[in-house]
Amino acid sequence: MKTSLSFIFIVNLGLLALNISAETKQQSTVTAKSVNESVATFAGGCFWCTESDFEKLPGVKEVISGFSGGHVANPSYEAVSMGSTGHVESVQVYYDPKLISYEALLDAFWRMINPTDNEGQFVDRGNQYRPLIFYHTDEQKEQAERSRQLLNESKRYKAPVNTEIRKFESFYPAEEYHQDYYKKNPIRYKYYRFRSGRDQYLEKTWGDDLHLKAGHEKTGTQYSKPADDVLRKTLTPLQYQVTQEEATEPPFKNAYWEEKRDGIYVDVVTGEPLFSSRDKYDSGTGWPSFSRPLVPENIIKKEDVLLIIPRTEVRSRYGDSHLGHVFTDGPKPTGLRYCMNSAALRFIPVEEMEAAGYGKYLGEFQSGK
Repeated sequence: MKTSLSFIFIVNLGLLALNISAETKQQSTVTAKSVNESVATFAGGCFWCTESDFEKLPGVKEVISGFSGGHVANPSYEAVSMGSTGHVESVQVYYDPKLISYEALLDAFWRMINPTDNEGQFVDRGNQYRPLIFYHTDEQKEQAERSRQLLNESKRYKAPVNTEIRKFESFYPAEEYHQDYYKKNPIRYKYYRFRSGRDQYLEKTWGDDLHLKAGHEKTGTQYSKPADDVLRKTLTPLQYQVTQEEATEPPFKNAYWEEKRDGIYVDVVTGEPLFSSRDKYDSGTGWPSFSRPLVPENIIKKEDVLLIIPRTEVRSRYGDSHLGHVFTDGPKPTGLRYCMNSAALRFIPVEEMEAAGYGKYLGEFQSGK
């Protein structure tokens, strides 16, 4: 009897250790690994492909392949692939929000998948391969829903964009041989990817816009920041103080707070497109205000502690220009107010956009939205 009790005690200790190990493993994938990182979770079919694409994005620190959304703890790849655990193949994305925004991750995600197919992705069929967005915060939920809505309104797809947006609960890393599979087995990975039809579909769907996928921006060098001595010669003193020294221009005494013409607003330093007049509104503050960016991936958000109350600073991606701040007292549907300095912006009227090289954004004013 003593031997039996000892055996049971040892077995129970072993089970407890396994449970603790499993909880630790799960928890380590739920939270950011440092104070400078945030976490996002996506499912986009084969996790080899989505891991590869997300890891190419500037600002993404690490991507882990695994499983989310199911009812079985620590599932194996074999169990998930049989569709018996309720999980979907997913990736956990660790990123630096100072370098890349969650909105930019969403924009890249749409260019990795077929968001109208809830029965699988490309050659991989079954619920375990369907696309999902798992949100970690209410802010991520709002941004994901807004991003999906805009994609639907774009009419890029004949079928509705029905990718599910669900609250994150757990994530379990896949076996080690699945991690960085595209690096460990490049020939097999490239063969699988080509045969899956993924890239062929994405090229057909997005055409020239596909360059935004996975960080391959063709415009990255176009929007490079000039040297400081050049900026001092080309910018006005106020423009330099605002964009380079984080100054704030006076309210009601700036170029664009009352601008009502159709057009877009670009970074005065680099020319990268930032905001549209379609999203501009009178906030009563005396500064130009917008409810959302025109190109979310060109917007970088940083915590600003210069004042007693912390604020969220907004900077441009390529120019690293100080633009202004974003607040949560804006109009529906975003609830955001991007309060910008006119001195950080250059306005391009709609009739000049084609000649200035911004013709791709003319649809913003022709859709009747």
